Order: sequence, then structure tokens, then C-alpha cells
Amino acid sequence: MRIVVCVKHVPDIQSERAIGPDHRVVRDGGDGTINELDENALEAAIALVEASGGSVVALTAGPADAADAVRRGLQLGAQEAVHVLDDAIGGSDAIGTARVLAAAISHLDAQEPVDLVITGMAGLDALTSLLPTAIAELLDLPALPLAAELTIDADARTVRIRRNLDHSSEVLSASLPALVSVTDQANDPRYPGFKGIMAARKIPITTLTLADLDLDASRVGAAGARTEVLEAAARPPRENRVLVNDTGDAGVRLAAYLVDNQLV
Repeated sequence: MRIVVCVKHVPDIQSERAIGPDHRVVRDGGDGTINELDENALEAAIALVEASGGSVVALTAGPADAADAVRRGLQLGAQEAVHVLDDAIGGSDAIGTARVLAAAISHLDAQEPVDLVITGMAGLDALTSLLPTAIAELLDLPALPLAAELTIDADARTVRIRRNLDHSSEVLSASLPALVSVTDQANDPRYPGFKGIMAARKIPITTLTLADLDLDASRVGAAGARTEVLEAAARPPRENRVLVNDTGDAGVRLAAYLVDNQLV
């Protein structure tokens, strides 16, 4: 079984993030990291391969720093890493990014069939959750999003997921190949060991361009975006804060404040 896991390099959520003059998220501050929710996708894929055999390909698209995301995938146990690196990708929205990743998956599938694509539930830089189903649509694959549990029947060539709704759970299944996005409830991602970190350093990262993928640059980046940021501004500082020193009656005073301001 060959599984492709889409991972993203995002600004550290603990860092001070900013929108640049081009209305894009500033990504060159040197404090980027793999999207935390994509580690759940990597864990799901690696666990499946450990149980049933096969290989995991970590796939990303982005500037040079994005290679760190697939390198992390190798450290955790992926066997291959692919980085789509092309200046024309800059400024892509979710649809443009989906086009790049879908083209890369098709490219990999032509070399060796891809049985399953796994993604995280969202990117922590934008939180759109649009990418998984957009990729599935472009590849004409069944999409099983927001899986809290994922199993594979290799003999029947089917994938089965359970996803949790507000007051119930759903069980969905589909024939392979398919695409699944997993939530942070799906597993507890492992930490890379020293052996894995050292082994990952020896595995080359395959770099692809849009030309390698036969993808027209006009369909990605700002030129191919279906959305446009017209204006961006820093969040204004909070005003009129009320500081309460607890002298034993803070709870009562807080309750009175909520009632007075019709907040309860």
C-alpha cells in the first residue's frame, strides 16, 4: 500500500504572525514548523503501513523552508519526501494549493499507484479546512473527511472511518483509492527518535516544479486564486479592561459584572 500524506510548513502558532504588504502571511521569519494537525495524518499513515506493509510519501508545496515539513515526516517514519518548489506557487489560495498538490499526487501515481491520500483536518495558519475535499474533487476520489478513527481492509480494498458529530457518530466507507482527512482525535503522534532523525538526514527530498507536473502557472498563485485579500490590519489592542484583585469576593464581583452588562 502506498500512502501520500500532505503536510504544510506554517508559522509557529506561538510566534507573532503578520500579514505583509502583499496581503500574504509572512512566512520567512525563520520560526516556521510543520502544521501540528498534519502530524496526526502522518501518524495515521505510518501506523497503517506498520500494520499492513507499504510505504508513506510526505508531500508538501511551498518555499524553500517548506522542506522542513517533509523532513519531519521522514523523521517520524515516512519513506519518501516530495517538495513542490516553484516561485509561481506564491500567493496561492486553497484552490490553487489543491491544484498543485493534486497534480503532484497524479505525478506520483503515474510512477507507482497511490492507494490512499491522508491530510490533517486543517492548516493552523488559515483554518479553512477546504484543502482535503478540493484535492479529492480534482483527483475524482471519494473523500472521507474529519476521521476520528481510520481502518483499512487491504483484501477488500476499502477504507472505513468514524467521525464524531455533535450528538452522534458516523461510520463511512469507500473503495480505494480514496482521500481521508483526520482530526486530532484520531491518534497521538509519535515523537521522532534519534535513530529516525539520523536516518532522515540520509534520505533525499525529491524536488518538483510546476513544469515537472505539467501544471500551468496561471492556474496557481495570485493569478489563479479565486479569492483576494483587499485589506489587512493588525488586531487593535484591547481597551477598557477591568482588573479585579481577588480579596475573597472576586467570584461575586465577576458574576455581578456579567449580569450588569447583560452577558448572562
